[in-house]
Amino acid sequence: MHAILTDSPYPETLQQQCLRRIRAEQSIPRVRAAILKACINRKLRRSNPNNEEEITVSLDTTNTHPGYRLGRLFAVLEKIQEDASGGKLNSTIRDRFYGSASANPGTVFPRLINLAHHHLSKLKADRPSWAVSDDKWLREIFGEIDYSFPPHMSMDDQGRFAIGYYHQRQAFYASKAEIRSDSEGDQK
Repeated sequence: MHAILTDSPYPETLQQQCLRRIRAEQSIPRVRAAILKACINRKLRRSNPNNEEEITVSLDTTNTHPGYRLGRLFAVLEKIQEDASGGKLNSTIRDRFYGSASANPGTVFPRLINLAHHHLSKLKADRPSWAVSDDKWLREIFGEIDYSFPPHMSMDDQGRFAIGYYHQRQAFYASKAEIRSDSEGDQK
């Protein structure tokens, strides 16, 4: 409350606890994404030497910050795995690798990308149109990430990772809703 009334940064412990709960529960609810976004944006407003843009409410495909991009990439890699398995998974890469991917991407992402290539080849055989769509997402995000992943990320970067992941997952749901509404309109 003090931070809100005095327009000062939110306590670091708020962001730390939020990231800790995300790792423990292995999910990012809307409230936690909003808390992380508020913490990071408040810091950017107070001290903005690089004129960095604030994090937006929805998916920002122009955001080139490595943490945000890696979060989006992680969401796409998870989607590729889900699509290739046909929804028959006991656990996804999020269940196994989220914590280490958000904190130490240099050790995790090379392995995940190799798995994604395997999943894409399987998907091309089973559902070619899905493979094209997933590959398009992958290429779009990978276009602005160099192949040298950072060895570890700061707390703010981990927050951006979580927000990028959340935004990308929400974009997948929005895309499915648009496809459904377009196909329903064609049937009328």
